[in-house]
Amino acid sequence: MEEENQKQTKEAGKFIKIKKFTFIMGIFLVIFLTAGITTIALTFGDKKVESLAPDKHAEFEKLYSTYDKIKDDYYEEVDEEKLVDGAINGMIKSLDDPYSAYMDKKEASSFRESISSSFEGIGAEIQEQDGQIMVVSPIKGSPAEKAGVKPNDIILSVDGKSVEGLSSSEAVLKIRGEKGTKVDLSISRAGESEPIELTIKRDTIPIETVYAEMLDDGVAKIQVTSFSEHTVQELKTALEEMSKKDMKGLVLDLRGNPGGLLDQAIEMASLFIPNGKVVLQVEDRSGKKDVYKSENDGELKIPVVVLIDDGSASASEIVAAAVSESADIPLIGVKSFGKGTVQQAKDFKDGSNFKYTVAKWLTPEGNWIHKKGIKPDITVKLPDYASLPYISPDKELKASDSSSEVKAAEEMLKEAGHDPGKIDGFFDEATKNAVTAFQREQKIKETGTIKDDTTVKLMQVIQEKILKNDTQVKKAVEVLKKEINK
Repeated sequence: MEEENQKQTKEAGKFIKIKKFTFIMGIFLVIFLTAGITTIALTFGDKKVESLAPDKHAEFEKLYSTYDKIKDDYYEEVDEEKLVDGAINGMIKSLDDPYSAYMDKKEASSFRESISSSFEGIGAEIQEQDGQIMVVSPIKGSPAEKAGVKPNDIILSVDGKSVEGLSSSEAVLKIRGEKGTKVDLSISRAGESEPIELTIKRDTIPIETVYAEMLDDGVAKIQVTSFSEHTVQELKTALEEMSKKDMKGLVLDLRGNPGGLLDQAIEMASLFIPNGKVVLQVEDRSGKKDVYKSENDGELKIPVVVLIDDGSASASEIVAAAVSESADIPLIGVKSFGKGTVQQAKDFKDGSNFKYTVAKWLTPEGNWIHKKGIKPDITVKLPDYASLPYISPDKELKASDSSSEVKAAEEMLKEAGHDPGKIDGFFDEATKNAVTAFQREQKIKETGTIKDDTTVKLMQVIQEKILKNDTQVKKAVEVLKKEINK
């Protein structure tokens, strides 16, 4: 037995020695092979050693090959960063989605400014659509609004350079600029045969998004112009201020509101919707739906109506649809813009980013309003003169001129109480007499021509008339009074 144990021990020792030898030889073999592969790689230079592991993104081979060829063989030196930016931009443009866009560092910075406290520019929300730059809505009180920019206007050129084919973020960079500088826009508008030429002076655009005022008989009007970081808090403050003034009914004005942050829209809608009722549904590409419900800790105990128009888009449509379907609040005005998708933004380390559509949003009842808009319960249009085009104060209109601007001026003169005769776009003697009478009334130098102060004052008079005869607000007040007096 003892001898058998010793034999096993010797055999075991022999086995171990053999294994050590094999292991050491294996190491030498690996080192040799590694050295050989390295030598081959160094010897053949540009020839790449193929990986045995499967390529995670084999579909990018064409992209890498194109990048290498351009970088190495293009007849001029190329900016590598610009090549990469262009590749990403092209990829996102291929989605054919006006709400998905790549933004380089400058564009991304401009995008972040739009939801901060203020920025410098003309104050208009734009989007790319079918290769064109379209105005969603001008911001209340902005140079764009004062200049007469309207929802659905198509911007043809900026400072004489076409913007066709640009992304919305690229167009924004061309339109924005320092306060006090001017930008020339050429705009195409439905119903106008010729482009409208505008020169707009840039200014600081404060992102104050809520404006409140008391109307007659205890009716308050609160206008929300966009949805930025502090919009809901601004609205809560405005509601408290109006309550102290004995508010009995509320007109929530979402006209010309191009949208903004989704969380602000959900929180705002919840202020008017009973706790637990649906605010909206968000549906991803697999059909999975996330349902957002009101977390209201106390309903507003007064009647409310909501105003919408063709400049009400995205987040403002979320609020309008939610209060209509989940709180039976009537909508007054004209059909909204129709944006029913949700975007997210991804930031890169260098400061650039891209935003892309991740889902579509549905109303509480499951309706998708994309490209359809929301029809109001009560359709009310503004007077025709509210759609008159802007006339540049820098351009002189005088006797014998014939143009669309002259026609617009004739219509303004008529609404201002000075008959220009036949409204045909021809500056005749009757037009000149109407201009002179208007200048006399406004205590402006009587030149008989339309330019500078005369143009500004003429458009100001029309704007004041629109505000005094806001047919949509009047209808809203009428509806509220009936509810208040029940």
